[in-house]
Amino acid sequence: MTQTTVKGFVADGYEPVRDIFETSLNNGTEIGACFNVTKDGETLVDIWGGYADPAKTTAWEENTIINVYSTTKTMTFLVALMLADQGALDFEAPVAKYWPEFAAEGKADLPVKYLMSHAAGLSGWREKLDKQDLYDWEKCTSLLAAQAPLWEPGKASGYHALTQGYLIGEVVRRITGETIGTYFRKNVAEPMQADFHIGLPASEDDRVAELKPPKDGGISQGPPNEIINMSLGNPVIDVHETKTRAWRGAEIPAAGGTGNARSVSRIHTILANGGEIGGRRYLSEAMCREALKTQIQGKDLVLGIPVRFGLGFGLSGEMSPAIHDEMMYWGGYGGSLILIDQKNRTTISYVMNRMEGTTQGDLRAINLAAPVWKILGLI
Repeated sequence: MTQTTVKGFVADGYEPVRDIFETSLNNGTEIGACFNVTKDGETLVDIWGGYADPAKTTAWEENTIINVYSTTKTMTFLVALMLADQGALDFEAPVAKYWPEFAAEGKADLPVKYLMSHAAGLSGWREKLDKQDLYDWEKCTSLLAAQAPLWEPGKASGYHALTQGYLIGEVVRRITGETIGTYFRKNVAEPMQADFHIGLPASEDDRVAELKPPKDGGISQGPPNEIINMSLGNPVIDVHETKTRAWRGAEIPAAGGTGNARSVSRIHTILANGGEIGGRRYLSEAMCREALKTQIQGKDLVLGIPVRFGLGFGLSGEMSPAIHDEMMYWGGYGGSLILIDQKNRTTISYVMNRMEGTTQGDLRAINLAAPVWKILGLI
């Protein structure tokens, strides 16, 4: 078996992280992956290795990027928090204040915060969609605006796997006049020099790694019902679609982002460090703290597990990788993960191409995070 060498940097004392990563690359746990840790905005770990394709013909390089599925959602949360901080968006206000058509079917008073916390009852489309429909922003958003909720809004969360990005994204578009991908690029990615894209230019295609779908070909879930089928199966998520120019170029803000652990981790230093990084203030410290406030908790109607949501991000709880109350997280289908620790001013991010059937990150990320937590004295 060809041994894979880990590339990149680890600060003194963080060598155990590199050792675990190297073992995973060489025992078949990984094909290709990257891992990044920051503290106080400074990089402690930035490593990568393996292969960018399941056939193992192309090395995973420093600038390799890949579709991270729902880890993309965290970028939409950040944009919404920024607009709220500027006074342009009120999480308590009705969505219809910004998007009048949304008032249909009894949704006139539904607040923006329900979109952020998966509590809007719009976790899927009632009308049957084809995967190509995901590239039609107007169709996806207008159907949601016209649709009655699948359950009583605010009474429970139900993971809005694809719809959340269209819902938040349309509110952003109505407020700013720009698509969420454009607003994110101009106000976050470019100022931070972060290699993350909601809508990838064709010029970057040659850097994109290829995902290997989970062995079972789908997302692990409980017994299917109407809400789950609409939420996760309409349209059916096709991992192979991520290899197409249509997917990469589209703005699918809940699932279509392209980046790596370095860019995901770097962007979220904003939230980990009180809103200011590199001499530029992106958020007030108060708004960073606002993201940690519980919006809804309980058994999620789609995921089938106990969850606790803040303004977008998952918070600590019995099945959460956030290990204390000042940490928040979210992950993507297949295993990618971001952990944001405001108390210890750290970010931890993991991105890979061999997928597991999970929506929230998996144990590969936690196995790498655990020695970091141990070094920091958190466990």
